[in-house]
Amino acid sequence: MAASPLMRGIHDLFARMEPPTGGRGDLDGNPGLPTAPTLRDAAVLVPLVDRVEGPTLLLTQRTAHLAAHAGQISFPGGGVEPHDIDPIATALRETEEEIGLPRSHVRILGRLDTYITRTGFRVVPVVAHVRPPFTLTPDPNEVDAIFEVPLTFILNPASRVRESREFMGAQRHFWAFPYGDRYIWGATAGMLVNLCDVLAGLNDAT
Repeated sequence: MAASPLMRGIHDLFARMEPPTGGRGDLDGNPGLPTAPTLRDAAVLVPLVDRVEGPTLLLTQRTAHLAAHAGQISFPGGGVEPHDIDPIATALRETEEEIGLPRSHVRILGRLDTYITRTGFRVVPVVAHVRPPFTLTPDPNEVDAIFEVPLTFILNPASRVRESREFMGAQRHFWAFPYGDRYIWGATAGMLVNLCDVLAGLNDAT
């Protein structure tokens, strides 16, 4: 299946981009937020699925018993292992392990800004074009559900909200994307805002 016009535009945009050098994280807007004393390197795949009706973002809901970010919505990914040659290798390996997406269906487009979480992860988001059809096999120990969100929903500024809640005696501010009965927030929402900022360049190119 040929890439949709929007996906072709995304390909062209990432092909022109310089490698990102910036950083984002949970501390943005929360300078006093307690954080982990050390950081572990990690990577996630930001999968743009090229559906006939338009590109979607593939997301997972983590199982409730996990030690970090239990029950939250996230991109497939995880910690860097010694045999991973780069963040792309980590993102592809973890995606295969978590949801069974064959890397033969994945074309890497580029990276977003590194994102540092309060829980001690230095995450590289790897953006990819995913070509259907494919069959997913989620790991029941890590993934409770897999779903897709239209990219146009994420790119609509009205879809994102800046919210806050009390955390350890102070107000923590964060981005969120409420989507039906799903609530995308925290690091994943922060990376989605980064993706929106990057894809705003599509308008500049037209």
